[in-house]
Amino acid sequence: MIIFGGVGDLAMRKLLPALYMAHLHGNLPPGTRIISTGRQEYDRAAYLAFVEEHSRPFISGENFTDEAWRSFQQLLEFVRIDVEKDGMAPLAKVSRPGAERVFYLATAPSLFTTICDKLSEAKLVDRNARVVLEKPLGRDLASAVEINEAVGRHFEESQIYRIDHYLGKETVQNLMVLRFGNSILEPLWRAPNITSVQITVAEEVGVGSRAGFYDSAGAMRDMVQNHLLQLLCIVAMEPPASLAPDAVRDEKLKVLRSLRRFSLASIARDTVRGQYVRGVSGNQEVPGYLEERNVPEGSSTETFVAMRAYVDTWRWSKVPFYLRTGKRMARRSSKIVIEFANPPFPLFPETPGGVANRLVIELQPEEAIKLQLMAKQPGSGMQMQQVALNLDLQSAFSQRRAEAYERLLIDVVRGRLTHFMRRDELEAAWEWADPIINGWSALAEKPNPYAAGTWGPSESFALLARDGFSWVE
Repeated sequence: MIIFGGVGDLAMRKLLPALYMAHLHGNLPPGTRIISTGRQEYDRAAYLAFVEEHSRPFISGENFTDEAWRSFQQLLEFVRIDVEKDGMAPLAKVSRPGAERVFYLATAPSLFTTICDKLSEAKLVDRNARVVLEKPLGRDLASAVEINEAVGRHFEESQIYRIDHYLGKETVQNLMVLRFGNSILEPLWRAPNITSVQITVAEEVGVGSRAGFYDSAGAMRDMVQNHLLQLLCIVAMEPPASLAPDAVRDEKLKVLRSLRRFSLASIARDTVRGQYVRGVSGNQEVPGYLEERNVPEGSSTETFVAMRAYVDTWRWSKVPFYLRTGKRMARRSSKIVIEFANPPFPLFPETPGGVANRLVIELQPEEAIKLQLMAKQPGSGMQMQQVALNLDLQSAFSQRRAEAYERLLIDVVRGRLTHFMRRDELEAAWEWADPIINGWSALAEKPNPYAAGTWGPSESFALLARDGFSWVE
């Protein structure tokens, strides 16, 4: 496992802890070596000291033992390479002939082409090699195609793993089982039985140290084009013929190609951009986006997006998909809400909350699946009350639940492509997203302000209210 950007934030906070957990539970093949690369002048001792300080704190206490940590450290090595200036000779020198190599590109996408070209020149790419591409993969369709072409010159499509860590979450993978492994749900999973779908990925944190990157991307490129669209695909896809990687990804591609394209008029009507201003989060005052370090003065980058989208297929005809994501929101919460149609005749008094049945799939911070039903309140009369059948995935299964990066890294090692994006998927997502981003630029409207620690600008609530819906908090 060769990690480019091996001393970066992603490697320290996510990749090495995930690899430690895989090692702890025997999921790395015997003889595995983990080689980090970077421009730092580290010998092995200095690199291990850096890992001790910056990565070990991200391993939870119940999973940490001194013995396991020492044996994991034996797998770690460091090779100094300045990707833009050096060749890959130092890496070739320490790489075992005939080894199966996984190259993890945890760098800026602008370096992907250079890295792949130089790996090929050093004859480190063979038919057993795999390359993992970290998002964002481009900033528009043209740059995504350029990256795909550059990587594809040296790696076959079956060797390329475009990672989206949301696809590694247990509940997201459980959504496939929920939909296609239960006969009671599948007949209802369509219009007119379902009246709307909400997908929310809310973050409590601000941009923090990512302001330099984030200001050039915004919430649309950073979250909607990848994470939220992948969740939408799993909700909306047709049953695949099998669980083979291409069978699943073929169905997701059909959804992306069925997404209704936005015109300038529908962008103005059906999308909301927001930007957080000073407010209170976590019981303390926090700065607004324009007050964050490294954010350009007067920036119009959105930190919040809400929109109404449609999947133009028979299954989903006229069903709105409401997508929402933002930073500095009221709390960290990722969920999918499926709203079912009310009974056709109102036999009982008015339904509390307006909706009789909802399926709520919570992805974070807790992982749970809740089916909301109506029940009679105790006592005389026929007053109804909403109750929930709650499947708490944490308590339902006694075995340990792997984190998303751990699960996906094990998939890479074992050659499983199902939960990674294929090239045509990525490009179809950009084909849908590009006109929205360009439309915002043409409209030249500033994002709507919302106070940090709230659920976003009021315009996002109006977006649903026009259709008679409201966000489920």
